[in-house]
Amino acid sequence: MTIKRESKLRCSSLAAGYARVLLEMEVSEEAVKETREIFKEVPRLSDMFVNPTVALKKKMRVIDRVFPQEIGNFLKAVCRYRRMRIIDEIFTAYDGYKDEQADIIHACLICTTPPDERQIKGIENFLCRKYSAQKAKITVQGDDSLIGGFILRVGSDEYDRSIKGRMDRLEQDLRTVQVRYS
Repeated sequence: MTIKRESKLRCSSLAAGYARVLLEMEVSEEAVKETREIFKEVPRLSDMFVNPTVALKKKMRVIDRVFPQEIGNFLKAVCRYRRMRIIDEIFTAYDGYKDEQADIIHACLICTTPPDERQIKGIENFLCRKYSAQKAKITVQGDDSLIGGFILRVGSDEYDRSIKGRMDRLEQDLRTVQVRYS
């Protein structure tokens, strides 16, 4: 099994800071979830909050009327400092911190055919042992270009057990041998 290092896409430090504050405020997960659902179901709210022509007072009234009271002060601060454009990123960073606290690891499994329950359990067990986690969350993506096998990405680690990966490594080895004997 080969391991490649690759950079991990992260939230901005600004979003991470706001997410940390949200976590420290001990707002319930239900209130955060409800707030996310409201933004998802009513995308015009996001537009209104980032619109500089809408008065701040009106934005504050909307927050008081629409969102759970528990998260209202947080949203008002985000709005007051004109950071509503990154609210989704803030929530993503919040999820990351919550998972970190709960010792949950995230992985992406790229394969040609979806794994069965037994295979998923085996991968989860491997990840929990390898990364000393309590739980593993696996996202499965299809990619027919792999020909067969799979690629498992965990943070900056990549485990390539695909046929395409093996063929690429064999081709590279053959080029190396060819250069040595030329």
